[in-house]
Amino acid sequence: MTTQANIEAACLTGEYLVEHMTSAEKSRAQRVESVLPALRAQAAMVDAQGAFHRPHVQTLSEAGLLGLIVPEQYGGLGGGLRDLCAATFALATACPSTALTYFFHCSSASRGLLALEAIDAGLISEEEQPAVRAFAGQVLTTMGRGQWLANFASESVKSEKAAVTISTRASRVEGGYRLNGVKSFGCATGVADRYLVTASLEGYDTAEGLCTFFVERDAPGVSERSQWDAIGMRGTATHGIVLENVFVAETEAMALPGVFTRCMQVSRGSFVGNQVAGVSCYLGAAWSLYQYTIDHLRSKRFADTDKSVGTAPYQQVLIGDMLTDLETAMLWLRRQIEIESQEPPPLSKQEVVQRWRLCKGAVAEAAFRVGTASLKACGTGGTTNAGVPARALRDLAMGLVQAFPAERGRLMAAQMEIEGREQASFGARSG
Repeated sequence: MTTQANIEAACLTGEYLVEHMTSAEKSRAQRVESVLPALRAQAAMVDAQGAFHRPHVQTLSEAGLLGLIVPEQYGGLGGGLRDLCAATFALATACPSTALTYFFHCSSASRGLLALEAIDAGLISEEEQPAVRAFAGQVLTTMGRGQWLANFASESVKSEKAAVTISTRASRVEGGYRLNGVKSFGCATGVADRYLVTASLEGYDTAEGLCTFFVERDAPGVSERSQWDAIGMRGTATHGIVLENVFVAETEAMALPGVFTRCMQVSRGSFVGNQVAGVSCYLGAAWSLYQYTIDHLRSKRFADTDKSVGTAPYQQVLIGDMLTDLETAMLWLRRQIEIESQEPPPLSKQEVVQRWRLCKGAVAEAAFRVGTASLKACGTGGTTNAGVPARALRDLAMGLVQAFPAERGRLMAAQMEIEGREQASFGARSG
């Protein structure tokens, strides 16, 4: 006889977020499930040391997960957005830092997938297609063969009109390009096998000049910025890189003016089209924390009555709050995954982006509220820095600010509703 307990025991972790998986999706999710024990075993150390656990690269690579969303013809597993969201959610239940770092690796695939889609959409001229196709293939093959990519786009320079302003410059030289600049945010600094770097071509001061370059981790002129010691997911190696006259060969560059922005046009949602998988990390961390909290409240007992602490009205109010926030975040995220993966698209890109602006903040804030409720429910015993509630609260805090806070997302969604426009994702710093 099949019981609810049997059903729950057979459920893959990723299925708690992504429902009704196909057999192929379940097969890929099983690969994710297989690495969770290894990640979970190191999670406390990753947080305490504030450093990425390098053996995880081999663990994930041997499971084929570095090519999760890479088409099979490039050596990958052929997964899509649903697979990626299920994976980052599941990985975050074991080690949120590793999950977020893995997400940024997977975001590199957009530099190849969107380029191929842009060709199919007729946005790339015949003259440009060989170079675009070759670079896209290089990105996807690198990932499909099990190498880790760090995707360096963000910088500390901001502007009113663009979410990310690129001040890193690429100058044309014989045989290739010279890169100079500072990348202040990008997971897997010093960990990834290769870096993907977004820079602006010299002579351009608009997004038309944005281009992408392969940079070897140990190339001359590449150095790491000071270690990032901050609240949030501490084991992501997010400190970034400094580029000083770094040479990149012509074959390692996608430096055709305007191609970058045309590739971004074919994404389903935001500029890379898979950011929903990033916020899935925060929901995975919150979901895991809730499971821990319930187990803790069931096992801890009052000395005088021997009842579980979880039977107290105060704790039960907090449990109700956590359940509400988890369900709220789940519903937001499932809906966003649906509208970004369903074929044919149920909404226009403008509508998808608008809902993403709302979804990201709603999920991040709900997940953080789960963290604060857990801390209250577990009491002072949960406040030790090595303890699960305190670690989770730090991890979840990063979701409040990463990419954009909820308030900014709601503002941008409102502007799109009234003014019918979206803020540019990328801009180039003039001068």
